[in-house]
This record gives sequence, structure tokens and C-alpha cells, in this order.
Amino acid sequence: MDDRGVAVGSETGTVVKGKASDLGVYVSECLTVGPVDPCTIVIFGASGDLTARKLIPALYHLHLNDTLPDPVSIVGCARTPMGNEEFRERLRDAHMDGASVDLSRWDEFAANLYYHPVLYDSLQSFTDLAEYLRSLDKQRHTQGNRIFYLAIPPTLYQGTAEMIGQIGLAREAEDGNGWSRIVVEKPFGRDLPTAMELERTLHRSFHEHQIFRIDHYLAKETVQNILMFRFANTIFEPIWNRSYVSHVGIIASEKLGVEHRAGYYEQSGVLRDMFQNHMMQLLSLTAMEPPSLFEADRVRDEKIKVYRSFKPFDEANQHRDLILGQYGRGVADGIEVPAYREEAGVNPESLTPTFALMRIFVDNWRWRGVPFYLVSGKRLAQKVTRIVVQFKRVPHSMFRSVLGEDIRANRLTLGIYPQERITLTFQTKNPGARSCLRPVTMDFYYDQSVSGPILDAYEKVLLDCMQGDQMLFWRKDSVERCWSFLTPILSQCEACADREQRLHPYESGSWGPEEAQKWMRLILDEA
Repeated sequence: MDDRGVAVGSETGTVVKGKASDLGVYVSECLTVGPVDPCTIVIFGASGDLTARKLIPALYHLHLNDTLPDPVSIVGCARTPMGNEEFRERLRDAHMDGASVDLSRWDEFAANLYYHPVLYDSLQSFTDLAEYLRSLDKQRHTQGNRIFYLAIPPTLYQGTAEMIGQIGLAREAEDGNGWSRIVVEKPFGRDLPTAMELERTLHRSFHEHQIFRIDHYLAKETVQNILMFRFANTIFEPIWNRSYVSHVGIIASEKLGVEHRAGYYEQSGVLRDMFQNHMMQLLSLTAMEPPSLFEADRVRDEKIKVYRSFKPFDEANQHRDLILGQYGRGVADGIEVPAYREEAGVNPESLTPTFALMRIFVDNWRWRGVPFYLVSGKRLAQKVTRIVVQFKRVPHSMFRSVLGEDIRANRLTLGIYPQERITLTFQTKNPGARSCLRPVTMDFYYDQSVSGPILDAYEKVLLDCMQGDQMLFWRKDSVERCWSFLTPILSQCEACADREQRLHPYESGSWGPEEAQKWMRLILDEA
């Protein structure tokens, strides 16, 4: 593209990128963050991997961009005995192990870091924590505003939430000064009964507006942009329905295996790990109706309507709509890798699925009869996350006498990983004397012509927590509705007599089981 933003052709098709003029100023204004209340962020599980790899780097990056509140206190809590200085040094060392990071302001940021040990089953330990937080609040002038982030194993969610409630830290000041919020990482239960039990526990101490059920997929720029793209452009919304769309594919594949998560993964499998949360959120954003206002509860009202419209599986023939697999040995990045059953911590006779392809029908006026193909798995050929909207073929081919019948249908792809981008393919005449069609592509990259900070997923959700914006977080009714759809499927899969026969092996580094390839081609290639 030249400096006027004009498209430039290539041998493989035309790439059209967004015009750059004046875009930098506009984007800079959109990135401006409003005032954030002073607060204390309490991280339970502060000695763990999530804190070191995701939470502290995200908070430090917000500090570098001057978007953290001032003042702010970040209090790490875990069983490990440790002092403030040791905690700060550990986190700095973990930070230095990663990619190149600007540590010029680390000491300034680290002055906000504190550590207080807790025993998760001890009320006295939490009582001591409450006293510590109140004392720190007076010292730091954080106005009694607190976020409790549960970066701990799911088995500790309920007990920790109950302890926070019992010592009075969940209560909010009636005058509006001093709010309290709790952040819960997925999984939100392992089926409908356990999810409902977790919700009952949370709601004994916290109101719904205080509970932030995090799904970092929703904080990715492309995911957030789905609603903007659909509802702010009149050229797409009128054709976003069963009359024009052939099928929708949503894929979130990984090249890695189970790695160090075998203990968790053996109990969850791919359906609990990816489908109940990430895949359902991507589907709802793609399929939902336009909300009357772009605000958290209006958007989430429309999401729950999508989940209520899921056509139930035929349990007797659910293999027609669900293909499960488990990775075997293979090659990834030129290195031989073991089968899932050979991974450390995995049962050698495990029947846990590491791949799933599910066909879902949203049985409402807009989407009836349009299949949604959801795919996720480990040890696949590429790490890819994308949403593909495949439009129908033209109803009549006036070119059949010169071009034949095979004219590719239009395809819209919303790329989330490895690149956040939007592409649209369509047909044009190939230059020359002969009448030949060629597919061309319009391509938009999210980081193009952007000046100023770009927030990553955890930075965005942490900032939203501090601002009290629940747009990108799960609501109780959506969690329970998704589990009500998936629980019968899980129960049938795990109880059926031919469970092993329905778990199809696939080679590591491939695109999954042979039985899934017909549907995979619909997502990976043009129909």
C-alpha cells in the first residue's frame, strides 16, 4: 500500500489495508483511559506461575503506560513464608527470564508490591490478613477499594471466597466509598451441579456486580472488535444470517501438548478446558443479536439468548455432532514428541480427550440450519485461533459456459492468533484477454498505524476490574446455561460403553483425527 492508503496488488491476490492518515490521532484518543480509583489488589496464589507469568507483567506494563491507579497496593498472598523484599526480588527475576522488558521503572513499580502469607483453611490467618489490609489502606490511602484475585487451584475457590466473606472484606461501603470485587479464573466448576455450588458460595458473600469471572480470550482486540465490526458496518449486518451464511467455523488449536498441566488436564479434558468458556464466548459474539445499547448487561443479555437457542444434542446419535480425539506420538517443530498417555502425570490408559470438533446449531430465526463448527485441540499442526464466516455460493452462475460451475464463495476470517486481523476474500476478473476469475483478499491488521500503548489480554481485564466494567466477563446465567448444554454431553461421553472406540487417535503435528478431516476442511479451506 502506498502512503495514500491505496491497495497494492500481488501475485496471490490484492491486499487492501486501512488508510493511515489521521488514524494515529483517532486511535490515540480511543486508547485514553479514564480515571481509575485508588485500590488494593490482593492476589491469592502469588507464589504461583500465573502471578509471575501473567498478572505481575500485566500490572507492570500498565504502570509503564501510566494507567495504574495512584496510589495502588499489590498484595501477594500464598502459603509460602516470605517478606516483601524477597517477593519483589522473585518477581523481578521472573520478569527478567522472559522476553526483553524495559525494567527502568521496576523499582518504582516494586514499591507498590507487598506480601502477606495466608493459610487457606485458617480463619485466623484471614483475620490477620484483614487487619493487615486495613492498616495498609490507611498508610497508602487506597480508600478501602479492594480486588481479590483468585490465582489458585479451583479446589480452593469456594473456601477462599467464604473466608473473605466471613472476615467482612466482601462488604462494600453504603456511601459508595470502598468497593470490593472478586476475580475468578476458569474453570467455573466441572459440570452444572459444581458450577451452581460455586455460584452459591460466591453469592453468599458477594453480589453479582462484585463478581468478575475472567475469560482472557474476550480481552483480545479482535474478539472485542467482533461486535464493532458487525454492528457498526451496514454492509455486513444485513447478510449475517441463514440466508447468506453457509457455515461458521471457530478454531482454537495449540501446538503444545499437556506440558506441566497433566494433573489438571486429566480431570478436565478439552471440553471442560476450552469449550465451556472460550469457545462458547466466541460463538455467542458471532451469533448474538444487536444489543439496544453498548453496555455490559445489554450485551450479556443477548449472549444468554444465544445459549438458550442451542439445539440439544441427540444423545443416542451424538457422535454425528461430536468427534473426540487424543494425540499420539508425532513430530512438532522437527522434534519427536510423546503421546498423551506417555506424558508425565498422565494415566497410561487415559481416555481423556485432547481434541474435540463439535457441530452446534443455534435454533433461532437468524441462524436456523446454519452449522457452527467448534474445534480445539492440543498437539495440532499450528497454534491458530480464528473465526471463519463462510458465505453461500452465488445462486446462479451466469459464467458457467466460460468458467465452469466452480466459483469460490466469499469468506470472512477474523484472525485472533497468531495475528489479530480481518480478511475478506472475493472474486474478480484476472487481467488479460481470457475470462478468468481469481480470488483476492482485503486484509486489515490491528496493529497497523497505531501509536500509543496496546493492551494485552490480561492488562485489559485487570484494568476493567479496576474500573468495574463487566462487559468482558461471564455472568452467572451464562455460565449455568452453557453447563446445562454441555453436562449431558459430558455425562454421555464419559459413561458410554464404547468410550474408548469413540476416542480417535491422531498423530501429533497433524490436524486431528482422520474422522474429523471432512469438517476440518470446511474451517481451514474454502468449501
